[in-house]
Amino acid sequence: MAYPDSLLGEDEHVVVHHHPHWKMLLLPVLLFLLLVAAGTYGAALAAGLSWHLPVWIAIGAVGGLLVIWWTLTPLLRWRTTHYVITSHRFMVREGVFTRTGVDIPMWRINSVRFTQSLSDRVLGCGTLVVESASDEPLEFDDIPDVQRVHTLLYHEINDGSDDEHGWERR
Repeated sequence: MAYPDSLLGEDEHVVVHHHPHWKMLLLPVLLFLLLVAAGTYGAALAAGLSWHLPVWIAIGAVGGLLVIWWTLTPLLRWRTTHYVITSHRFMVREGVFTRTGVDIPMWRINSVRFTQSLSDRVLGCGTLVVESASDEPLEFDDIPDVQRVHTLLYHEINDGSDDEHGWERR
């Protein structure tokens, strides 16, 4: 899904746009599966009771709330988090009901680096660390293909142009 062009400046274009890595959805999916298994087991145990219908309703209500809390909320958080590198800035947007955003103009970025644990290397993600004129570096976790993103961001900051991709330094 492309980042909306209406949110970009006149001569600005998107270089890369990512959501966080899918690894952040592993625990919510595992919890969903465990909830379904526990709910099914509980419903099967209650089936032999004469008052099984209220128990099934309670299991469904509690299970539904837990699915919303433990599965749908992280999924929405993942879906509404955007890491965007444009020709002019690095942007992070996140939030479902309350949106927050960080924009760092390319000319304000002093350095960019990444870190990857062994599991991050296996999964193809990592943490991007951006140091700008602010006091503390900003860390962005679970960036997919972090080495490529690091290289593209470094290129946008330092080189400025690449005929093959049509990138221009502003």
